[in-house]
Amino acid sequence: MSTATVSVENIDGGPVLRLGGDLVTEALGAVEQSFARFTTKAPRLTIDLSNLTSLDTGGAWMIADLQARLHDAGVASELVGGSAERTALIETVSRARPHERGVEAPPSGFLPWLAGLGANTVDLFKAIVSLLNFVGLVLHRLAGTLVRPWRLRAISLVSQMQEIGLNAVPIVALMGFLIGIVLAFQGAVQLRQFGAEVFVVDLIAVSVLRELGILLTAIIVAGRSGSAFTASIGSMKVREEIDAMRTLGLDPIEVLVLPRVLALIVMLPILGLIANICALIGGGLMSWAELGISPGMFLTRFVDNTDVWHLGVGMIKAPFFAFIISIVGCWQALQVGGSSESVGQRTTQSVVQSIFLVIVVDAGFSIFFAEVGV
Repeated sequence: MSTATVSVENIDGGPVLRLGGDLVTEALGAVEQSFARFTTKAPRLTIDLSNLTSLDTGGAWMIADLQARLHDAGVASELVGGSAERTALIETVSRARPHERGVEAPPSGFLPWLAGLGANTVDLFKAIVSLLNFVGLVLHRLAGTLVRPWRLRAISLVSQMQEIGLNAVPIVALMGFLIGIVLAFQGAVQLRQFGAEVFVVDLIAVSVLRELGILLTAIIVAGRSGSAFTASIGSMKVREEIDAMRTLGLDPIEVLVLPRVLALIVMLPILGLIANICALIGGGLMSWAELGISPGMFLTRFVDNTDVWHLGVGMIKAPFFAFIISIVGCWQALQVGGSSESVGQRTTQSVVQSIFLVIVVDAGFSIFFAEVGV
């Protein structure tokens, strides 16, 4: 087997790349670096195959890869001096080669894992700082709006209240009704063992009014409205509408973010109250059907044994949940890149982060109210 050779000659018609010897897989190591380093500024390159003694698919792939790289750089290439079989082999390999480079598998082991953990920690820290900066910016604009209320866009606020609140009433009411039914049925199954079926009323009232009603409503709103915030504002950013607003002297925070934040703060307590009422109705009906507790008896026990603070605890949480959902949704929207794929990714992150933060804040409130005895 003769050694593969690569040489370049400059003639009047332009540079000529002369290949010689056995350009086969076993001998490619000798010319691999020469192929990888080869570049030319000429608009056209001639590849001379007349001195080749043998060629296989490995050598054909190297030639085809060089032609593709030169084509991407704006250099046209031409094969000369080769037999019809060798030219056909190179063309076949060129058509079969992948047009996209594969993604290299990530390194494995402890050190790469540790490096990835450090990078993720830094990214998390940057995200937290960015979110806190956004919260401060929104609060600053909100304070300015309170001082100058005429700057608030009332039409946008009412439109968002309709979309967030009125249009969400059916799904929230259905969710509350079904939760009440489930609580009553499961409570009846457990309490019947101790002959304490009547306490199912207290179970439904406390669990719904304090926790489940507003928490599940917030989760539904996060999936419904929070994702809509991210998708709508993110799409505007992809279409460069937000940049156009800044060019016109409009503040995107005042125009896009504040109406959504205020609308959700106003409407989430109302939706939570609707969910509570529907849950009590569902629980009352299931108690009547399963335990024989009449609606009158259910209502009497509910009024006599339910402290108004149970409802107050849930309603106090509502504005905080609303603020979290709206802030995270709008913040993720403004992090969207320049593609529609980024909109989908940020929308998913918005829902996940909103629900996570809502549950964390709800746990904090539960601990706080337990400590103060409410």
